[in-house]
Amino acid sequence: MPAPSEHRQAGSPGTEKSLRLTTLPEGHPCGRCAVRAATICGTLKAKELGHFKSLSSSGYAEPSQCLFHEGDPAQLVYSITSGSLKLYRLLPDGRRQIAAFPQAGDFLGLTLEKVHAYTAEALEPVEYCRFPRQRFDAFVDEHPEMGRELYLMAAHELAAAREQMVLLGRKTARERLASFLLTLFDRARCRNADWEIVRLPMTRTDIADHLGLTKETVSRTFTSLRRTEMIALLPGERVELLQRRRLEQLACGELG
Repeated sequence: MPAPSEHRQAGSPGTEKSLRLTTLPEGHPCGRCAVRAATICGTLKAKELGHFKSLSSSGYAEPSQCLFHEGDPAQLVYSITSGSLKLYRLLPDGRRQIAAFPQAGDFLGLTLEKVHAYTAEALEPVEYCRFPRQRFDAFVDEHPEMGRELYLMAAHELAAAREQMVLLGRKTARERLASFLLTLFDRARCRNADWEIVRLPMTRTDIADHLGLTKETVSRTFTSLRRTEMIALLPGERVELLQRRRLEQLACGELG
């Protein structure tokens, strides 16, 4: 399940938050950021945002490259501006548990511990802003509006973690995959995207390690959902939502 100390998931910006965004002057360093409405940065005015940006450096990760490893010193905070990653921990016997799939708009690396408890590995090309932890903490202390946003993100993540506990503990394979897909569709909808179609940058093995299943079970379950016409599998590792109500019923255990 997602660890509150490692991953801050972007909330649901929606139209209201987008309307509150400050218009940035031409040439502002954050003027072309496509995810500002989905992050805590969206609460800042132009001058404050420029100061915040000046605390960071930009970075890029190729697929399979790690931003940090489990056990690394937790000295940096990352704001993902494009791409997606997988956040995972290796168990003593070599098995892997993927806690989350952070996307553009998410924050990584926030922890009360001195080292990271998870590894963050790029699934595809990833761009990010990287902040020294002490500077980030000091800025948030001076800007309570950002602290409130972090609180809301933490509360959202705690609810997601509890749902993940139910998913892994009680749901069937079909129910787990339905819940996972609905989460992806809802995140796409919050970003004002074509939420009826999502792309899956992760492999079937990645999904299996997230849902506590085998790769073969995940593949069979995708086929089952396609045959019952709840979803369509499209080229380019994309999934189209065809019957949301039935998928919701399946996720809640209301369908056999």
